[in-house]
Amino acid sequence: MGLVGESGCGKTTLGRTLVRLERATAGDVRFDGTDITTLSGSDPEEWRRNAQIVFQDPESSLNKRMTVGEITREPLDAHDWETPRDRPERVRDLLETVGLREEHHYRYLHQFSGGQHQRVGIARALALSPEFVVLDEPVSALDVSVQAKILNLLEDLQEEFGLSYLFIAHNLSVVRHICDRVAVMYLGHVMELGGTEELFDEPANPYTHALLSAIPDPDPEAERERITLRGTLPSPRDPPTGCPFSTRCPAKVRPDEYEAVDDDVWERIEFFREVLRERAGRSLAHRAGEGTTGRGDALFRRRGHQNGTLRGHRGARRSRRTARSGGHVRERGRRETRPRVLTRGVRRGV
Repeated sequence: MGLVGESGCGKTTLGRTLVRLERATAGDVRFDGTDITTLSGSDPEEWRRNAQIVFQDPESSLNKRMTVGEITREPLDAHDWETPRDRPERVRDLLETVGLREEHHYRYLHQFSGGQHQRVGIARALALSPEFVVLDEPVSALDVSVQAKILNLLEDLQEEFGLSYLFIAHNLSVVRHICDRVAVMYLGHVMELGGTEELFDEPANPYTHALLSAIPDPDPEAERERITLRGTLPSPRDPPTGCPFSTRCPAKVRPDEYEAVDDDVWERIEFFREVLRERAGRSLAHRAGEGTTGRGDALFRRRGHQNGTLRGHRGARRSRRTARSGGHVRERGRRETRPRVLTRGVRRGV
Protein backbone atom coordinates (compact mmCIF):
# COMPACT_ATOMS: atom_id res chain seq x y z
CA MET A 1 0.00 0.00 0.00
CA GLY A 2 1.34 3.42 -0.98
CA LEU A 3 0.90 6.65 0.97
CA VAL A 4 1.42 9.94 -0.87
CA GLY A 5 0.88 13.60 -0.09
CA GLU A 6 2.59 16.95 0.40
CA SER A 7 5.45 17.42 2.82
CA GLY A 8 4.10 18.04 6.30
CA CYS A 9 0.75 16.32 5.79
CA GLY A 10 1.52 13.57 8.35
CA LYS A 11 2.80 10.60 6.34
CA THR A 12 5.85 9.89 8.48
CA THR A 13 3.89 10.52 11.68
CA LEU A 14 1.33 7.94 10.58
CA GLY A 15 4.05 5.40 9.81
CA ARG A 16 5.76 5.95 13.16
CA THR A 17 2.40 5.64 14.93
CA LEU A 18 1.71 2.29 13.26
CA VAL A 19 4.89 0.81 14.75
CA ARG A 20 4.25 2.55 18.11
CA LEU A 21 7.15 4.97 17.87
CA GLU A 22 4.52 7.69 18.37
CA ARG A 23 1.48 7.48 20.64
CA ALA A 24 -1.90 7.71 18.95
CA THR A 25 -4.07 10.48 20.44
CA ALA A 26 -7.33 9.30 18.84
CA GLY A 27 -8.73 6.46 16.78
CA ASP A 28 -7.48 2.89 16.65
CA VAL A 29 -5.02 0.79 14.64
CA ARG A 30 -6.16 -2.76 13.98
CA PHE A 31 -3.93 -5.60 12.86
CA ASP A 32 -5.54 -9.03 12.49
CA GLY A 33 -8.50 -7.71 14.47
CA THR A 34 -6.41 -6.41 17.41
CA ASP A 35 -6.15 -2.73 18.29
CA ILE A 36 -2.41 -2.22 18.78
CA THR A 37 -2.92 1.13 20.52
CA THR A 38 -4.34 -0.70 23.55
CA LEU A 39 -1.56 -3.27 23.91
CA SER A 40 0.07 -3.52 27.32
CA GLY A 41 2.42 -5.80 29.25
CA SER A 42 4.44 -8.03 26.95
CA ASP A 43 2.10 -7.54 23.97
CA PRO A 44 3.86 -4.39 22.62
CA GLU A 45 7.14 -6.32 22.43
CA GLU A 46 5.45 -9.01 20.36
CA TRP A 47 4.01 -6.33 18.06
CA ARG A 48 7.46 -4.79 17.56
CA ARG A 49 8.70 -8.18 16.37
CA ASN A 50 5.95 -8.25 13.73
CA ALA A 51 6.19 -4.57 12.67
CA GLN A 52 9.43 -2.89 11.60
CA ILE A 53 10.36 0.35 9.85
CA VAL A 54 12.99 1.39 7.29
CA PHE A 55 13.78 5.06 7.79
CA GLN A 56 14.23 7.68 5.10
CA ASP A 57 17.82 8.57 6.04
CA PRO A 58 19.71 5.34 6.74
CA GLU A 59 22.90 7.14 7.73
CA SER A 60 21.25 8.91 10.67
CA SER A 61 19.19 5.89 11.76
CA LEU A 62 22.19 3.54 12.02
CA ASN A 63 24.87 3.59 14.71
CA LYS A 64 28.19 4.60 13.14
CA ARG A 65 30.16 3.12 16.04
CA MET A 66 28.92 -0.39 15.30
CA THR A 67 29.90 -2.72 12.50
CA VAL A 68 27.33 -3.88 9.98
CA GLY A 69 27.16 -7.28 11.67
CA GLU A 70 26.53 -5.70 15.07
CA ILE A 71 23.80 -3.44 13.65
CA THR A 72 22.02 -6.38 12.02
CA ARG A 73 22.36 -8.55 15.12
CA GLU A 74 21.08 -5.93 17.58
CA PRO A 75 17.34 -6.78 17.12
CA LEU A 76 18.15 -10.47 17.61
CA ASP A 77 19.87 -9.76 20.92
CA ALA A 78 17.18 -7.32 22.07
CA HIS A 79 14.39 -9.86 21.52
CA ASP A 80 16.45 -12.90 22.62
CA TRP A 81 16.07 -14.62 19.24
CA GLU A 82 16.90 -18.34 19.33
CA THR A 83 20.33 -19.00 20.89
CA PRO A 84 23.48 -16.82 20.74
CA ARG A 85 25.18 -19.50 18.60
CA ASP A 86 22.45 -19.28 15.94
CA ARG A 87 22.57 -15.49 15.59
CA PRO A 88 25.83 -15.08 13.62
CA GLU A 89 24.53 -17.46 10.95
CA ARG A 90 21.25 -15.51 10.85
CA VAL A 91 23.17 -12.26 10.34
CA ARG A 92 25.17 -13.75 7.47
CA ASP A 93 21.97 -14.98 5.80
CA LEU A 94 20.37 -11.53 6.13
CA LEU A 95 23.36 -9.74 4.62
CA GLU A 96 23.39 -12.18 1.73
CA THR A 97 19.65 -11.71 1.26
CA VAL A 98 19.95 -7.93 0.81
CA GLY A 99 22.91 -8.22 -1.55
CA LEU A 100 25.86 -7.71 0.81
CA ARG A 101 28.86 -10.00 1.06
CA GLU A 102 30.19 -11.89 4.07
CA GLU A 103 33.28 -9.66 4.40
CA HIS A 104 30.98 -6.66 4.94
CA HIS A 105 30.11 -8.11 8.34
CA TYR A 106 33.09 -6.45 10.05
CA ARG A 107 33.06 -3.12 8.22
CA TYR A 108 31.75 0.22 9.49
CA LEU A 109 29.20 2.49 7.84
CA HIS A 110 31.70 5.04 6.55
CA GLN A 111 33.06 2.33 4.26
CA PHE A 112 29.73 1.97 2.40
CA SER A 113 27.73 3.95 -0.14
CA GLY A 114 24.22 5.35 0.35
CA GLY A 115 22.59 2.40 -1.36
CA GLN A 116 24.51 -0.05 0.83
CA HIS A 117 23.44 1.92 3.91
CA GLN A 118 19.83 1.36 2.90
CA ARG A 119 20.49 -2.35 2.39
CA VAL A 120 21.84 -2.54 5.95
CA GLY A 121 18.67 -0.83 7.20
CA ILE A 122 16.52 -3.32 5.31
CA ALA A 123 18.51 -6.25 6.73
CA ARG A 124 18.02 -4.93 10.25
CA ALA A 125 14.27 -4.54 9.65
CA LEU A 126 13.99 -8.15 8.40
CA ALA A 127 16.02 -9.67 11.24
CA LEU A 128 12.98 -10.78 13.27
CA SER A 129 10.91 -11.96 10.25
CA PRO A 130 8.18 -9.29 10.56
CA GLU A 131 4.84 -9.42 8.82
CA PHE A 132 4.48 -5.67 8.31
CA VAL A 133 7.17 -3.15 7.30
CA VAL A 134 6.87 0.63 7.04
CA LEU A 135 9.07 2.00 4.25
CA ASP A 136 9.46 5.71 4.92
CA GLU A 137 10.74 7.07 1.59
CA PRO A 138 13.42 4.38 1.33
CA VAL A 139 14.79 5.52 -2.05
CA SER A 140 14.30 9.30 -2.02
CA ALA A 141 17.93 10.04 -1.05
CA LEU A 142 19.46 7.63 -3.60
CA ASP A 143 20.53 7.94 -7.22
CA VAL A 144 18.15 6.72 -9.92
CA SER A 145 20.20 3.61 -10.73
CA VAL A 146 20.47 2.71 -7.03
CA GLN A 147 16.74 3.37 -6.57
CA ALA A 148 15.92 0.72 -9.16
CA LYS A 149 18.12 -1.85 -7.39
CA ILE A 150 16.53 -1.16 -3.99
CA LEU A 151 13.00 -1.29 -5.43
CA ASN A 152 13.72 -4.61 -7.13
CA LEU A 153 15.16 -5.90 -3.86
CA LEU A 154 12.02 -4.86 -1.95
CA GLU A 155 9.79 -6.61 -4.48
CA ASP A 156 11.87 -9.79 -4.30
CA LEU A 157 11.78 -9.76 -0.48
CA GLN A 158 8.02 -9.23 -0.48
CA GLU A 159 7.52 -12.21 -2.76
CA GLU A 160 9.95 -14.40 -0.80
CA PHE A 161 8.78 -13.63 2.76
CA GLY A 162 5.15 -12.58 2.15
CA LEU A 163 5.62 -9.08 3.58
CA SER A 164 3.04 -6.30 3.78
CA TYR A 165 4.46 -2.84 3.02
CA LEU A 166 3.32 0.68 3.80
CA PHE A 167 5.31 2.54 1.15
CA ILE A 168 5.59 6.27 1.91
CA ALA A 169 6.87 8.29 -1.04
CA HIS A 170 6.69 11.52 -3.02
CA ASN A 171 7.55 9.93 -6.36
CA LEU A 172 4.17 8.94 -7.78
CA SER A 173 5.75 6.97 -10.63
CA VAL A 174 7.53 4.74 -8.10
CA VAL A 175 4.30 4.31 -6.15
CA ARG A 176 2.46 3.25 -9.28
CA HIS A 177 5.19 0.71 -10.06
CA ILE A 178 5.42 -0.99 -6.66
CA CYS A 179 2.04 -0.58 -4.90
CA ASP A 180 -1.28 -2.44 -5.20
CA ARG A 181 -3.33 0.25 -3.39
CA VAL A 182 -2.71 3.94 -2.80
CA ALA A 183 -3.92 6.36 -0.11
CA VAL A 184 -3.73 10.12 -0.72
CA MET A 185 -3.21 12.15 2.47
CA TYR A 186 -3.76 15.87 3.06
CA LEU A 187 -3.45 17.62 6.41
CA GLY A 188 -3.66 14.35 8.35
CA HIS A 189 -6.76 13.12 6.46
CA VAL A 190 -6.97 10.38 3.84
CA MET A 191 -8.63 12.13 0.92
CA GLU A 192 -8.85 9.12 -1.40
CA LEU A 193 -8.12 5.40 -1.18
CA GLY A 194 -8.30 2.85 -3.94
CA GLY A 195 -6.55 0.51 -6.33
CA THR A 196 -3.43 1.89 -7.97
CA GLU A 197 -4.52 1.79 -11.61
CA GLU A 198 -8.04 2.96 -10.78
CA LEU A 199 -6.77 5.91 -8.76
CA PHE A 200 -4.21 6.97 -11.38
CA ASP A 201 -6.60 6.61 -14.33
CA GLU A 202 -9.80 8.00 -12.78
CA PRO A 203 -9.05 10.05 -9.64
CA ALA A 204 -12.17 11.15 -7.79
CA ASN A 205 -10.79 13.86 -5.46
CA PRO A 206 -9.62 17.30 -6.70
CA TYR A 207 -6.48 17.02 -4.58
CA THR A 208 -5.59 13.72 -6.26
CA HIS A 209 -6.09 15.45 -9.63
CA ALA A 210 -3.62 18.16 -8.58
CA LEU A 211 -1.02 15.63 -7.43
CA LEU A 212 -1.25 13.53 -10.59
CA SER A 213 -0.93 16.63 -12.78
CA ALA A 214 2.52 17.21 -11.23
CA ILE A 215 3.94 13.94 -12.64
CA PRO A 216 6.48 14.89 -15.33
CA ASP A 217 5.83 13.61 -18.85
CA PRO A 218 8.85 12.22 -20.76
CA ASP A 219 7.37 13.53 -24.02
CA PRO A 220 8.42 17.21 -24.34
CA GLU A 221 5.69 17.88 -26.93
CA ALA A 222 2.86 16.47 -24.86
CA GLU A 223 0.30 19.02 -23.67
CA ARG A 224 -1.06 18.54 -20.18
CA GLU A 225 -3.07 20.71 -17.85
CA ARG A 226 -1.00 21.53 -14.77
CA ILE A 227 -3.16 22.26 -11.73
CA THR A 228 -1.41 24.75 -9.44
CA LEU A 229 -2.82 25.02 -5.93
CA ARG A 230 -2.95 28.46 -4.34
CA GLY A 231 -1.69 29.22 -0.86
CA THR A 232 0.10 26.93 1.55
CA LEU A 233 -0.83 23.96 3.68
CA PRO A 234 -2.97 25.15 6.64
CA SER A 235 -1.72 24.66 10.17
CA PRO A 236 -2.74 21.30 11.67
CA ARG A 237 -3.34 23.13 14.97
CA ASP A 238 -6.03 25.27 13.34
CA PRO A 239 -7.47 23.22 10.47
CA PRO A 240 -10.32 24.60 8.34
CA THR A 241 -13.85 23.55 9.11
CA GLY A 242 -15.49 20.97 6.91
CA CYS A 243 -13.30 19.53 4.19
CA PRO A 244 -9.62 20.07 5.04
CA PHE A 245 -8.91 20.88 1.38
CA SER A 246 -11.58 23.58 1.16
CA THR A 247 -9.14 26.50 1.45
CA ARG A 248 -7.21 25.46 -1.68
CA CYS A 249 -9.71 23.39 -3.64
CA PRO A 250 -10.13 24.57 -7.27
CA ALA A 251 -13.49 22.77 -7.53
CA LYS A 252 -15.10 24.36 -4.48
CA VAL A 253 -18.82 25.07 -5.00
CA ARG A 254 -19.89 28.69 -4.53
CA PRO A 255 -22.73 29.68 -2.24
CA ASP A 256 -26.01 30.29 -4.08
CA GLU A 257 -25.94 34.06 -3.51
CA TYR A 258 -22.58 34.34 -5.35
CA GLU A 259 -23.41 32.32 -8.46
CA ALA A 260 -23.71 35.46 -10.61
CA VAL A 261 -20.27 36.78 -9.65
CA ASP A 262 -17.70 36.80 -12.45
CA ASP A 263 -15.17 33.95 -12.31
CA ASP A 264 -12.15 36.25 -12.21
CA VAL A 265 -13.68 38.33 -9.42
CA TRP A 266 -14.53 35.22 -7.43
CA GLU A 267 -10.99 33.89 -7.83
CA ARG A 268 -9.58 37.19 -6.54
CA ILE A 269 -11.96 37.09 -3.58
CA GLU A 270 -10.79 33.58 -2.72
CA PHE A 271 -7.16 34.67 -2.98
CA PHE A 272 -7.83 37.63 -0.69
CA ARG A 273 -9.55 35.40 1.85
CA GLU A 274 -6.54 33.09 1.82
CA VAL A 275 -4.23 36.05 2.52
CA LEU A 276 -6.40 37.14 5.45
CA ARG A 277 -6.50 33.59 6.79
CA GLU A 278 -2.70 33.28 6.70
CA ARG A 279 -2.28 36.66 8.40
CA ALA A 280 -4.72 35.66 11.13
CA GLY A 281 -2.79 32.42 11.69
CA ARG A 282 0.51 34.27 11.99
CA SER A 283 -1.06 36.76 14.40
CA LEU A 284 -2.33 33.97 16.65
CA ALA A 285 1.08 32.28 16.62
CA HIS A 286 2.77 35.59 17.48
CA ARG A 287 0.40 36.20 20.38
CA ALA A 288 0.94 32.69 21.68
CA GLY A 289 4.69 33.25 21.54
CA GLU A 290 4.43 36.54 23.42
CA GLY A 291 2.35 34.93 26.12
CA THR A 292 4.93 32.23 26.75
CA THR A 293 8.22 34.01 26.11
CA GLY A 294 7.55 37.65 26.91
CA ARG A 295 8.88 37.53 30.47
CA GLY A 296 11.77 35.35 29.42
CA ASP A 297 12.79 37.78 26.67
CA ALA A 298 12.72 40.72 29.08
CA LEU A 299 14.77 38.76 31.60
CA PHE A 300 17.22 37.75 28.88
CA ARG A 301 17.65 41.36 27.75
CA ARG A 302 18.17 42.54 31.33
CA ARG A 303 20.74 39.83 32.05
CA GLY A 304 22.45 40.39 28.72
CA HIS A 305 22.85 44.08 29.55
CA GLN A 306 24.32 43.22 32.92
CA ASN A 307 26.66 40.66 31.38
CA GLY A 308 27.74 43.18 28.78
CA THR A 309 28.54 45.72 31.51
CA LEU A 310 30.55 43.14 33.39
CA ARG A 311 32.40 42.18 30.22
CA GLY A 312 33.23 45.86 29.68
CA HIS A 313 34.71 46.24 33.18
CA ARG A 314 36.68 43.03 32.83
CA GLY A 315 38.01 44.11 29.45
CA ALA A 316 39.15 47.46 30.83
CA ARG A 317 40.96 45.81 33.74
CA ARG A 318 42.62 43.34 31.35
CA SER A 319 43.83 46.20 29.13
CA ARG A 320 45.31 48.06 32.10
CA ARG A 321 47.13 44.95 33.27
CA THR A 322 48.50 44.31 29.80
CA ALA A 323 49.66 47.91 29.42
CA ARG A 324 51.49 47.76 32.76
CA SER A 325 53.20 44.51 31.79
CA GLY A 326 54.64 46.10 28.64
CA GLY A 327 52.78 43.91 26.19
CA HIS A 328 50.80 46.81 24.69
CA VAL A 329 51.54 50.53 24.43
CA ARG A 330 48.77 53.10 23.99
CA GLU A 331 49.83 56.07 21.88
CA ARG A 332 47.48 58.88 20.81
CA GLY A 333 44.40 56.70 21.34
CA ARG A 334 45.76 53.87 19.20
CA ARG A 335 46.84 50.43 20.32
CA GLU A 336 50.10 48.99 19.10
CA THR A 337 51.66 45.65 19.89
CA ARG A 338 55.33 45.16 20.58
CA PRO A 339 56.86 41.97 19.33
CA ARG A 340 57.71 39.56 22.14
CA VAL A 341 60.64 37.21 22.20
CA LEU A 342 59.53 33.63 22.75
CA THR A 343 62.14 31.67 24.73
CA ARG A 344 60.11 28.67 25.79
CA GLY A 345 61.51 25.46 24.41
CA VAL A 346 64.65 27.10 22.92
CA ARG A 347 68.03 25.78 24.10
CA ARG A 348 70.78 28.23 24.94
CA GLY A 349 73.61 28.56 22.52
CA VAL A 350 71.48 27.48 19.51
